[in-house]
Formats: sequence, C-alpha cells, structure tokens
Amino acid sequence: MKQQPVSPIELAIFKSAVHSIAEEMGAALRRTSISPNIKERRDYSCALFDRHQRVIAMGDHMPVHLGSMSHSVDAVVKSLKLGEGDIAILNDPYAGGTHLPDITLVLPIFIEGVDGPSFYAASRAHHADVGGTFAGSMGPCREIYQEGIRIPAIRLVVGGETNTEILSLILHNVRTPEEREGDLDAQIGACRVGEQRLRDLVAKYGHAKVNELSDGLLAYTERLVRAELRKMPAGRYEAEDFMDSDGITDDPIRIAVAITFDPDTGSAAVDFSGSSPQVAGSINAVYPITYSACFYVFRCLLGDDAPVTAGMMNAITVSAPVATIVNARPPAAVAGGNVECSQRIVDVLLRALAKAAPDRVPAASYGSMSNLTVGGWDERFHLPFTYYETTAGGMGARPGIDGIDGIHCHMTNSLNTPVEALEYAYPFRVRSYSYRKGSGGAGEFKGGDGLIREVELLADAQVTLLSERRKFQPYGLFGGTGGEVGLNLLIRPDGTSEKLPAKCSIYAKKYDLIRLETPGGGGWGVPEIS
Repeated sequence: MKQQPVSPIELAIFKSAVHSIAEEMGAALRRTSISPNIKERRDYSCALFDRHQRVIAMGDHMPVHLGSMSHSVDAVVKSLKLGEGDIAILNDPYAGGTHLPDITLVLPIFIEGVDGPSFYAASRAHHADVGGTFAGSMGPCREIYQEGIRIPAIRLVVGGETNTEILSLILHNVRTPEEREGDLDAQIGACRVGEQRLRDLVAKYGHAKVNELSDGLLAYTERLVRAELRKMPAGRYEAEDFMDSDGITDDPIRIAVAITFDPDTGSAAVDFSGSSPQVAGSINAVYPITYSACFYVFRCLLGDDAPVTAGMMNAITVSAPVATIVNARPPAAVAGGNVECSQRIVDVLLRALAKAAPDRVPAASYGSMSNLTVGGWDERFHLPFTYYETTAGGMGARPGIDGIDGIHCHMTNSLNTPVEALEYAYPFRVRSYSYRKGSGGAGEFKGGDGLIREVELLADAQVTLLSERRKFQPYGLFGGTGGEVGLNLLIRPDGTSEKLPAKCSIYAKKYDLIRLETPGGGGWGVPEIS
C-alpha cells in the first residue's frame, strides 16, 4: 500500500517540537555548567538524531559543532554497543571529533518494546582545558599528542552510573579538574533532558508516528535545498584564499574550492582539490570540520524557518583530498583547524558562491576567532586557572546593508564574556573594550568594524594566541575594499609594547597588558566618490 504523505501541519508542529527540545537541552547545559566559557560565552551545542544517526534537530548554537556532530554519533555507534542508561564520551578529531577541547557526549534513547536505540541525544561543549603542552589546550603544537588528552568513544556512564575510573583518568590529565567535572555533569544533564522530552513526544504521538515525522522532516529539508540549488546557474565556480601561516613557518596556506551546480537535479558538488598539504602547525582541519563548513554555507541559502536536518546534505557532495589542510590525517595537530581553518573554508566557499549568486552573498567577515588562552595560578582561590575566549570582529557588508560591528560570525555563534564575569572568575582587569573605528572595508555598503580589547593580568601567566587575518585582509566584493587586518600586542607596565605573532605562546608577568585588535569586515560594492 502506498504510504500517505505526511501532513504539512503535523510536520510543522513536529519540527517546532524537536527544535524546542534541542533548545531546552542547551538551556539546561548553560544553566548548570561551571565554566564562564560555557555559561557566559555559550560555547556549546545540542542536537537530536534518529535511529539511523541522522540529525533531526539542532539548537541555535555553534555551526562548527552542529554540522560535524553527526560524525561523533556515527563513531560512537560503530565503536560501542550502548545499553539503556549508558552515555558515551569522545573528543578524538580522527574519530568523529573536531579538536580536543570539544568533548561530545552521546546518549542512546530506548523506547519500551523496541529493540535497539530509537534516537540519540548529543551535547558538545568546548572545555577550557583538556591538558597538553599549553594552558587552555589551544597552542601552536606540532602533533596532536601535545594538544591534550585524546578520548576515543568510551562509556562515561554505564547503566545510569558514572564510570568513576574513566572520569578519574580524564580529570588527572587536565589543569582544572573541578571545572571539567562540573561541565561534564552539565552535559550529562542536557542529554537526559533530551531523552525525557523525546520519550514524552513518543508517548504523545506513538513510536511509529514519530519515526514517520522524522523521515518526513529530512525529506522536506532535502526538497528545500534542491529547490534552492535549482535556482543556481549551471557551471563550476572556483575561489581561493590563504591562511597567514601555520605558526611554525611564515608560508601562506592555500585553500581552494570549486562548486559545481547541476540545476537539473538540484545538486551541488564541492571539491577542495588544490588546497595545500597539511602543515606542521595546529591549523589543520579534519574532514568533519570541512563538512560542517559546507553544511553551514548551504544552510545560509535557506529561510530562517527551514528545519536544519541531515536531509540538507543529501543533495551535496563534499570532496576533500586526504592529507591536505582541509582533511588532515594523524598525527597532525588540529586545535586551530576547528576555529581558524573553518573560518577560512567558509570565506572561500562564499567567495565561490558569490560568482553564482552575486546578489545574495556578503563580503568576507573578520575571518579569525582570535583565540586567547591564559593559564596560571590564582592566588585569590589558591587554585590553577585556565581562561579561553574567542574574540568577535567586523561582519562583512551585505548586498543592501552595512556589516555589523563587533559580532561573532559564521562558524562561531558565541558571545563575548561580560567584563564583570571575566574579572570575577579570573585574575584579570579589563582595561578597555571598544569598537575599532575605521577597520571595516569601504564600499557602497561598509564592512563592520572589529573590536579592541585590553586585558591586564593580575598574576603571572602563560598566554597563548591562535589568530588569523593578521596578514591577508578579509576580502571585499564587487568593488568593496578589504577590512583591516588584526593586531596582537603585549604592553608592559612601563608603557613599552611588543607586537606578538598571530600564533604564539609566551610567559607574561603580573600587570602586563594583552591588547587584541580584531579584523574588520570587507566592504560590498563600489564606494561612492565624495
């Protein structure tokens, strides 16, 4: 008998229901977490997956997490036979992860009378330290073994009880174990919220109906994507851009892409052939990061109300040659691939897309998360501390409107830590926090300005920077000029200053000042001549 199509009304209600579950998971994680990086900056993501490990709902969280999280769920299912009450943990970038600070928990959801897991709930959070050579685990390493503890898919919770031996092993390899334990507990709680809410949904609609609606939601997303791709002019559209360096040498690193549209089938092929080989430094991206960047860019073609599911990528293929900057193989260091290379991949994809859809694509945004990590001993609490933050910049101008000043763009969707929270949690004093006037590119529509942030250290500390767009400007489009490049400075108490490399780690003294000037966004269109 031919299956009846899913009712559009039922599908719309179901879409809102599962999305609200993912959002509630995120709210629970945020409220119960310990670290400012999760509680204040919201550096986390939550999602729900069906019985085939296909994402059916994502919270409005971090694009770099969400597009890649399905790889973690797949890795768990392939490695472990999870039972009811089990929760898996992993962070291995070469087995479904992104970089080591992003720890993912996966909880299988069982429904009474049904064999095997019917759904999965997953939460991912960036932990401010997972060990390794550099405090904050985001330094200029040469191999992944230096970047922190590497966790394969293993059971953190077994039958509802925390595996204390595994937890102890993890906590003995990080600098801030109490904070890590608290954040992991928050992630466990978030997954259990997802479990309970999905069971409530099944109780309301029935298991078969929820499966039917899940399949219908994926099919609907695919139809939306194919409809957009059919609007694209047929052909192959190429672009390239460069990363400043890998932190080991000053050589620029090329990222190249070609997007081929086939309007007849409503499909697209994305090919990163021609990108540089993987490098010695830590800016290599693993394949899930590259996939996630593609997921994000094509999601931007859809309306705000479109469901974000695995159906999005059914019409899109992503080819990234192995052992390149966009698909590194072990033991390459990858901490910066998640935060810096991901941003440049998006820049390159948008640059190519602008050739096919010039009236829809913005100029380049600031293009660097300008990662700052600081670690040391906090005399106030007689405990070690690790601080991590990404810093916003200028958004690229868009067709018809200027870019926004000082905002997180593209693969990050986080916030800046409020000054009050920062000074309370860490031995810091924020000396200035302002817009970097004039740093946005000129154009018919102006690029957004970057930020200036000065943080004074109130304790001796290890300071690590992982930043980009200090050499190559964020590009303008269609006659617009590029945004200003960023700048990192160390300012001493006597007023002397030192320009810091984009990627470095130093030991700074009490009362030293770290000044970050983040890049502006590119302009769009030819500027008016006054």
